[in-house]
Amino acid sequence: MALEKITSVSGKGVYVPGSDIDTDRIIPARFMKCVTFDGLGEYLFYDVRNDAEGNSKDHPLNEDRFADASILLSGINFGCGSSREHAPQAIYRAGFRAVIAQSFAEIFFGNCATLGVPCAVATAEGIEKIAAAVNADPSIEITIDVEAKVVRYGDSEIPVDIKDSARDAFLSAQWDPIGELLSGETEITETASQLSYMKF
Repeated sequence: MALEKITSVSGKGVYVPGSDIDTDRIIPARFMKCVTFDGLGEYLFYDVRNDAEGNSKDHPLNEDRFADASILLSGINFGCGSSREHAPQAIYRAGFRAVIAQSFAEIFFGNCATLGVPCAVATAEGIEKIAAAVNADPSIEITIDVEAKVVRYGDSEIPVDIKDSARDAFLSAQWDPIGELLSGETEITETASQLSYMKF
């Protein structure tokens, strides 16, 4: 099945402030004992959202007004630390379809791209403006225009940067290497059947 082009992503936002938010904070290692990534969303930011007894703490992701958010806002060097693929998977499984931050760890950025989750880089001032708008009205729609490299919210917009390699992959529907491979299953089988060392 062919992948879809990702030209823009729209949704409600939530601001999770902080710099150097690493992958262990995004998804604690003890929740990585899974066969598939299904269900990881419930453990997103678990240790900063819950106390030792599992009771909810004061955190933006625990606020009902942000329950429908699908665009995550944050600070510098988001997704740093270990290269665990579970971190972007937890973000995706929790319903987020894009992240806007001041900068991203390279491996985290790449793992998000292969999930079809654009990571847009904005200035601190730009993120503060969007965060203020979201906090004032959580229902405000945010649109990341991948093609134009801008984020629109309400009647305002800010410029953002999306790495060319990821942007080109989104716009050409070539953002998931595994998906591309599976889309060629017929051709793969046909080629393999002609190889003397393959048995069918």
